[in-house]
Amino acid sequence: MLAVPLLNIRQSDLVLRSDNVFLLRQIGLSPDLLLFRDQLDLRALQRAGRLRLTLVDHNVLPSSDRNLEGAVVEVIDHHLLERASSPSCPVTVETVGSCATLVTERIIQKAPEILDQQVAQLLYAAVVLDCVNMAPSAGKVTPKDAEFVTVLESRFPALPPRGALFQNLNHAKFDVSGLNTEQMLLKDMKSVSGRLIIAVSVLYIQLQDFLQRAELEAELSAFSLKFGFDLLLLMTISFTESKEPIRELAVFSHSTTCREEVSLYLEQACNPALNLCPISSPHPHISAYQQGNSLASRKKLLPIIKDCLKERDADGCVGDGRLGDVEEEEESQVPPTPMNSLVDGCPLDDGLPHISAQDLEDKFNKMADRGGD
Repeated sequence: MLAVPLLNIRQSDLVLRSDNVFLLRQIGLSPDLLLFRDQLDLRALQRAGRLRLTLVDHNVLPSSDRNLEGAVVEVIDHHLLERASSPSCPVTVETVGSCATLVTERIIQKAPEILDQQVAQLLYAAVVLDCVNMAPSAGKVTPKDAEFVTVLESRFPALPPRGALFQNLNHAKFDVSGLNTEQMLLKDMKSVSGRLIIAVSVLYIQLQDFLQRAELEAELSAFSLKFGFDLLLLMTISFTESKEPIRELAVFSHSTTCREEVSLYLEQACNPALNLCPISSPHPHISAYQQGNSLASRKKLLPIIKDCLKERDADGCVGDGRLGDVEEEEESQVPPTPMNSLVDGCPLDDGLPHISAQDLEDKFNKMADRGGD
């Protein structure tokens, strides 16, 4: 059996993962050695009885991949458990700041021989970035994250200094220079759906700067039409000189009713309260807000949106935003976790693969040879 690490994005979308590109370059790993979703036909492999999937950083498949459910044999995740227990599918779900912490723990327990400098640096970088340089004030790091960061540092003293690594990765993640509007929206996007389909994108730019982009409404309209969205939620994140996060929110839809209903629901939400303060928008179809609760990341926003859609679908209109106890799910903190899992919102092609079985074996032979040098 060939165990294949698969990035659930198109090969052409790697440019959107600017922090990933930076880290690969730093450790000397060529992107040509990676395998992407549009290079394998998972459905064909499943039909042939040759597919087994381990879900990492999520525990349920989106509706578009639901027919792959029979191939899921294991889960390693740190989000709200939404999967029913099954003896045929072991599930490891624990609330930690980074799923890479759980992967590190698994490697140390089950396969310590594969933990070399390169693997350690990949894991270390993911945890440090996800946990915002292990700063308690960011509300992300847990004792287990801190434990395994310390384990990696003690076993591999040549790892780059934590602070410098975080600064470099954070700078790379927030570098949107050269990206067009569509790429910025896709860079870190999730979607939720009921009768409405809503995209939630995290943008690494100040909202007023984004709103000043030429032909913005036309570009947002084209994006919505291309991907089938009824409404776009744009959550921007920037930082003060003291590195405190600043969050702003914009709601776009050509339907005034949808835009106003969703905006009102967000204004009145109390679990958590977003503390939204309206600000001026130069566009008639965009409502803009400052978000007083800077710790309310997209991870906290998505359950609110899901409840909004449930109430809207049930009643034909949106409720008052008083949600009761809503549990967290999905991802993205300060800064958000890269969109790297089989989740709704990944812009994937369903075309035929263009890597043959022999190409795949050659690729992993090269990886093995590289590891032996």
